[in-house]
Amino acid sequence: MKNKVTLIATAAMGLEAIVAKEVRDLGYHEVTVENGKVRFEADVKAIARCNLWLRTADRVKLLVGEFKAYSYDELFEQTKALPWDQYIPEEGMFPVTGKSHKSTLYSVPDCQAIVKKAIVEKLKQKHGVANWLPETGPLHKIEVALLKDEVSLTLDTSGAGLHKRGYRLHQGEAPLKETLAAALVKLTNWRADAPFYDLFCGSGTIPIEAALIGQNIAPGFNRSFAAEEWGFVPSNYWEEALEEAEDVAEYDRPLAIYGSDLDPRMPEIARENALEAGLADLIEWKQMQAADFHSKAEGGYIVSNPPYGERIGDRKQVEETYRRLGETLRDYPSWNIYILTANENFEQLFGKEASKKRKLFNAFIRTDYYQYFGQRKR
Repeated sequence: MKNKVTLIATAAMGLEAIVAKEVRDLGYHEVTVENGKVRFEADVKAIARCNLWLRTADRVKLLVGEFKAYSYDELFEQTKALPWDQYIPEEGMFPVTGKSHKSTLYSVPDCQAIVKKAIVEKLKQKHGVANWLPETGPLHKIEVALLKDEVSLTLDTSGAGLHKRGYRLHQGEAPLKETLAAALVKLTNWRADAPFYDLFCGSGTIPIEAALIGQNIAPGFNRSFAAEEWGFVPSNYWEEALEEAEDVAEYDRPLAIYGSDLDPRMPEIARENALEAGLADLIEWKQMQAADFHSKAEGGYIVSNPPYGERIGDRKQVEETYRRLGETLRDYPSWNIYILTANENFEQLFGKEASKKRKLFNAFIRTDYYQYFGQRKR
């Protein structure tokens, strides 16, 4: 097998550029940004390093092949021609998922069945198996994706989505994905020596992701990945990637990170999640109203995902929360404030036009990330 592979880091809409920067920061520069994904060329070691380090990507896929197909015969023959035996052992388990958009072959179940049959035939032929494949070994999840008759066949190297860091034991009603929380932090210019507050912390995801970034801790450090069981990714690659992560982590770097929430249950839940993440002593948690915020520090950061008021009964209360928050934070002109919300009237309610705003999606909810840059002292 060639050492060079094509990897695809999938991303939520609006986060592609951030994921691409993360990929480049890891030293991979043959990068192409597309809708919902970042494609790049790398060595096989990158499978371990990218799964371990990418904070804002959803998952890392290995591209096995791509081609045009207008008939099931073409789909079968071109799928079978790909080097599946280089990736999947005789006993490997390989379920096939699929999707199709604006393609002649629009039936997803039929495409999945054809791809599965083609791979079975290829592996039986290569492994000299006459009847059936046991599929009792490591999982190799395959996806067939068709877009305008272009077929893409990938292997999912991550397993569980990369947002599943492993630390969130408990969560609130509307939890923010860890990958989006990390993106909210990375979209600021926060540095670890500045105070960091989340005034609507919920189960603590934003402060925990900030602490991981602040101490340069790999987000996948405490979890496993599907490709760890794959024979063509040597185990020493994972060991080396973990050693690298341990070497560059800055566990002694002091941080001033705080999380608060009006709900008295949430600070304790957040504290338990931080403990699970190994960050128990780095973040202070408190039960309070956001409008009661007070700090003597200059040039701090507030990054929050407050309630949106989508339910009619909550709307007036949420709008009043935004008004009071705006009144409170007017006393902190040097602070940088970042608020994610789906409420289109946020700026009016907050009482100030944002320095910048960016469209993002929280799950399937279209939101804006309102960014208020603090005034620098002359």
